[in-house]
Amino acid sequence: MTLTQKRIIILIVIIIVAAILGRLAVRAFINFLVGGTLFGGNIL
Repeated sequence: MTLTQKRIIILIVIIIVAAILGRLAVRAFINFLVGGTLFGGNIL
């Protein structure tokens, strides 16, 4: 029982970390495309 609980906890932690890193990667990629480099950062 404890081994499966440890596996579930580890999977939950990995899913949370992956979601946070995925959101940061998508935000940085969009910022790289639109924000500072492509339009000079002052398009709006």
